[in-house]
Amino acid sequence: MTIAEPPTVRPARWAIVLAFALVYLCWGTTYLAIRVGVQSFPPFLFGGTRIACAGLVMLLFLALRGERLSISGAELLWSAATAFFLFVLGNGLITAGEQSVESGMASVLVATTPIWAALIEMCWPHGDRLTVRGWLGLFVGLGGVCLLVSSELQKPNQVVHYSGLILVVTSSMAWAVGGSILRHRRQHNAHFSTTAYQMIIGGLSLTAAGVAFGETEQLDWESVTPGAIYSFFHLLIFGSLLGYVAYVWLLRHVTVNKAATYAYVNPVVALIVGCVIGDEAFRWVTVAGMIIVLAGVGLVRTGERPAQAELPSDALPRSTPATVAATHYAHSPQRLECPQRKG
Repeated sequence: MTIAEPPTVRPARWAIVLAFALVYLCWGTTYLAIRVGVQSFPPFLFGGTRIACAGLVMLLFLALRGERLSISGAELLWSAATAFFLFVLGNGLITAGEQSVESGMASVLVATTPIWAALIEMCWPHGDRLTVRGWLGLFVGLGGVCLLVSSELQKPNQVVHYSGLILVVTSSMAWAVGGSILRHRRQHNAHFSTTAYQMIIGGLSLTAAGVAFGETEQLDWESVTPGAIYSFFHLLIFGSLLGYVAYVWLLRHVTVNKAATYAYVNPVVALIVGCVIGDEAFRWVTVAGMIIVLAGVGLVRTGERPAQAELPSDALPRSTPATVAATHYAHSPQRLECPQRKG
C-alpha cells in the first residue's frame, strides 16, 4: 500500500511573475556589472573572489538549515571538473573578454551557448542528435555570430576587440561543456551543496589563476570606483544568490522550457541596460545579430532528437542539452535537471 503525496499548492500568479522578473532582471544586468567591475578590478580576481564568496554564503546557509554538506571523493572530483569549465573558463574568460567587449555584445554572444551544447551533445555516446531544423538553427545562429564579429572588427584596435570576442565565445563553449557534464553525470548528493562546492572550488581556482598571472600587482585600490564596488556586490547578491534562488523556485512550479525563457530575455535586458545605464552605443547591427542568434537558438532547441538509449533508473530527469546549456552566464551553474513538482 502506498501513501499518496499531498497535493502541491500552486503559488499565486503574482509570485510566479515576480520570480520571472527577478530572473530576467538579476541575470540581464550582470553583463553590465561585469563590464563596470573589470574597469577597476583585474578580471580573474574580480570573478574568482565573488564566486567563492557566493559558494561560502550558500554553504553557510545550508549548514544553518541543518542539511548534510558532505560529499564523496568521486563527487568532489566531478565537482572540480565541472567547476573548471563553468567558472575558471566560463566565468573567467567572459570577465576578461568584457574588458574590451561591450556588455550588450557579450550577452548576445553568450546566447549561442545552446548551439555549442547541441554540437557537444552529438559527441557524447548515446547523446541527442539534431534534426534538419536543428542543423538549420545551428547555421542561422552561427550566421548571426559572424555578423556580430564582422561589425566589431570594423572598430579601431581590432586586435584588442578580436581577442575579447574570442574570449567571450570560448567562454560560451566552456559553459556548454560544463552543462553537458552536469546533464550526464549522476548526482547522489543534495543539489545545493554540490553547487556550493562547485562555486567554492571554481572561485578559489580562478582567484589562484589571477594571483599566478600577477593580477595582485595590477590591483590599484586608489583607482577603484564606487560603481566597481557596487558591481561586485550586485553580482554576488543578485546574480549568484537571489537570481539563482528565484530560478530554482521557478523550476518547481513551471516547466523547464518556460523557466529557460530567460535565455531569450537576458540579451534584450542587457542591451537596454547597457545603452541606458552604461552609455554603450546603440547599434542596429547588434540588434539584428541578436535576433538572428536567438532565432537560431530557438530552432536548435526545438530541433533536437532525443537519444533512444534510456537513462539508469537512479538518474535525474533529462532535459535537452540546449536547455541545460542555456544556463550560461557569469553567475552560477543552474542545474536544469533538478526534479520538478507537478502542480
